[in-house]
Amino acid sequence: MRPVIVRFAPSPTGPLHIGGVRTALYNYLFAKQHKGKMILRIEDTDSTRFVPGAEQYIIEAFEWLGIEFDEGVHIPNNQGISYRQSERKSIYKQYADELLAKGMAYIAFDTPEEIEAKRKEIQNFQYDASTRIQMKNTLTLTEEEVKTRMAKGEQYVIRIRIEPGEIIKVHDLICGEVEVNTSVLDDKVLWKSADQLPTYHLANIVDDHLMEISHVIRGSEWLPSAPLHVLLYRYLGWEDTMPQFAHLPLLLKPEGNGKLSKRDGDRLGFPVFPLEWRSPDSNEIAMGYREKGYFPQALINFLALLGWNPGTEQELFSMEELISAFSLDRVSKSGAKFDFEKAKWFNHKYLQLIPVSELADKFILVLKGKGVETEKSYVEKVIELIKERATFVEDFWEASAFFFVRPQTYDESVVKKRWKDNTPQHLQAIGNILKTFTPFRPEEAHNAVMQYISEKELNTGQIMNCLRLSLVGYAKGPDLFAIIEMIGVNETLERIQLAINNIKI
Repeated sequence: MRPVIVRFAPSPTGPLHIGGVRTALYNYLFAKQHKGKMILRIEDTDSTRFVPGAEQYIIEAFEWLGIEFDEGVHIPNNQGISYRQSERKSIYKQYADELLAKGMAYIAFDTPEEIEAKRKEIQNFQYDASTRIQMKNTLTLTEEEVKTRMAKGEQYVIRIRIEPGEIIKVHDLICGEVEVNTSVLDDKVLWKSADQLPTYHLANIVDDHLMEISHVIRGSEWLPSAPLHVLLYRYLGWEDTMPQFAHLPLLLKPEGNGKLSKRDGDRLGFPVFPLEWRSPDSNEIAMGYREKGYFPQALINFLALLGWNPGTEQELFSMEELISAFSLDRVSKSGAKFDFEKAKWFNHKYLQLIPVSELADKFILVLKGKGVETEKSYVEKVIELIKERATFVEDFWEASAFFFVRPQTYDESVVKKRWKDNTPQHLQAIGNILKTFTPFRPEEAHNAVMQYISEKELNTGQIMNCLRLSLVGYAKGPDLFAIIEMIGVNETLERIQLAINNIKI
C-alpha cells in the first residue's frame, strides 16, 4: 500500500488565515492516523506578492499550535531537498519544456495590454481553444517570427494546450465524483519568462509528484482547478501515481453568507489569524489568537470540529484523541459557520483543565503589569476560587483584583439598595465577631455571623451584601468567608472601616 504523505503549502503573502490552519490540521490528523508524514512547503512562485516575515510567521504559528511537520523549509535534511519553490525554479522549466516538446503546451507573446484589449472586445474572454487563434503564440506565428521574437528577448509565457469537448473526471474524497468539460477551461499560464518562475499550477503538480504526495487535502476554492491538475498529471505521464484529492468546505462568516475574512473579525471583534501580525507596509496590527489569550489546544479543538463531525457527542478532544477519531468520511461537504463564541467556550473548558501552577505563572505576569508583587502560593489559592468563572487568564484580574488591592470605589446600585443608616454599626459588630476567631475558621465564623444576624432580626441579604461590598467593592464573587480567610481578618476590619468612612447615603 502506498505510504501516506501529505503537504501543507501556503504562499508567504501575509499572515496565515485561520482557514489555512484548519486545512493544515486536517492534513496533520490524517497523516498521523495513517502513520504517514507531513511536509511544509512554501509556494513563493508569485514574486510580486511576497511579504517579508510571512514565512517565519507561518512556522512560528505551527510551533505554537503544536502541529509538527516531518519535513519542510524549517527542517534541515541531508538529501539537498529544498521546500521553497523559488529555490527549485530550474526543476520546473524542464517539465514546461517537456510539455512544449509533446505539443501539450505552447509559447504566447501577448502583452498584458493586448490581453486586456481582447477582454474589452470579447465578453467573458478567456484564453482558450476558441480565442488563441487570434493571439500571438506559437500556434499562430511562423517559426521564423517566433525565433525573431525570442532573439529580441521578448517576454513570453508557456500555456497549457487544452482541447475542447473532453469530460475530465475528478474523484474527490469529500465531494465525490466531479465532472468538467474541457470546453470551459482556459489555457492557463504554466511558466513566465519575466521572472523565470512557474505559476502555482505547474509548480504544484511537479512538486507533489516529486515529493510523492499521496493525498492533496486543501480548501474547496481549489476544486475548480482540479480538472486542470488532472490534465497536467496526464500530460506529464504521471496519472497512475496522481494523489487522491479532498477539498475541504469553506469557513463561513458567523452569519453563514460567504467566506470568512479579516473584515468579519474586525467587525465582530475576533481574530482570524493564529498570531498577531504587523503589516510591514502599513504597520497595521491584526489580532491573533495567541495574544488574545487563547490556549493552542483550545483553538485546535475548536477548529477540528468546524467542518468535521466525530459521530459522537464528545466535544473536548486531546490531539491524540483527534488523531484517533479523525476521518475524511465525516468531513462535511457544506461550509461551516465560524462561531467565535464557541471558540471562547472551548478556551474556558481548557482553562479549567490546566494545572493551577501553570495558570499562576501566567497570571503573575499580569499582576506584575499591575504593579502587584505576591507569593505564587497565594496566587494559586486565588485562582482556585475564581477560575470557574474565567475564560482567559486575563479575566483573572477583573475577577480577583480585591484579593490584591483594596476597592477604590463601591457599586452605587448596591449602596442605594442595601446600605442603611444602621449598616455601619452592624458591620463593626460583625468585625468584632470575626476578631474572636484566631486562627480564622471560615465555617465557624460564618455560623457566628449568621447567629448575630438572626438575633438582631436583620435582613441576611442586606447585611451580607454590605459586608461583601466593603471587602470587594461590588456584590459578587467567591464565598465571602473564603475571601476573609485569604485577605486576613485585620485587612477585613480595615476595609470595613474604609467603607464606613467613604460610603455616604
